[in-house]
Amino acid sequence: MSIDQSTAAKVAKLARIKVEEDALPALADEFNTILGFIEQLNEVDVEGVEPMTSVTPQRLKRRMDEVTDGNQQDKILANAPDAREGFFAVPKVVE
Repeated sequence: MSIDQSTAAKVAKLARIKVEEDALPALADEFNTILGFIEQLNEVDVEGVEPMTSVTPQRLKRRMDEVTDGNQQDKILANAPDAREGFFAVPKVVE
C-alpha cells in the first residue's frame, strides 16, 4: 500500500493538523515508511507465541476481591472545605 500526497492531505485534515502544501511530499514519505514497517512486522511468524505482559517472565500479584468501605472516611473528609455528618457539604445548585 502506498500513500500519495492527496491521501496524506486527507489524513492531516482528519487529524486536524495544518500541513503546508510543500510539506505534503515529506508527510506522504513518512506515512509510507510507517506502513512499510507495519508490513515488515506482519511477516513475522507468531504462531504459538503466548502474549506477554513483560519481557521478563513474572506472575502478576493477586489479591482477594473484597468489598470494603475503605475505612478512610475521616482522612478523606479532612481535606473537605465543608463536611457535615460524614459527608461532603456542597452548595445547592438546583432550585
